[in-house]
Amino acid sequence: MKLILAVIHDRDAKRTRDSLLRAGFKFTTIASTGGFLREGNVTMMIGAQEDELETIMGILDDASRTREQYVNVLPPEASPVGTFLTNPVKVQVGGAIAFVVDVEQFRRF
Repeated sequence: MKLILAVIHDRDAKRTRDSLLRAGFKFTTIASTGGFLREGNVTMMIGAQEDELETIMGILDDASRTREQYVNVLPPEASPVGTFLTNPVKVQVGGAIAFVVDVEQFRRF
C-alpha cells in the first residue's frame, strides 16, 4: 500500500477533489499555506494500492495545472515605502506536488 501526500493550489482543489471522488478514491483533506507567495493550498492524503498509483497521478496531472502570475517583489533591504518602484516579476503558481511513501501497515476502525 502507498500513501500519496499531494499539495494542491487552492484554485485546483475543487476540480481535483471532484475527479478523485468520481473515480472512487477516498482521501483526507487538510488546509495548508506555504510557498513563495504564501497562498492557500490543500494537502490531500490519499491511500492507494500499487496498481492505482498511475490512475491517481493522472487525475492529479489533469486537475492541477501551473499558470503564470505577475507579482511585485520587494527588495530585502528595509527602505522606506515609496522610495522605489517595483517591477512585476512573472512566476509559476498553482499545480500540485505529490509525494508517494510506502505504508507499512493500514487499519480502518
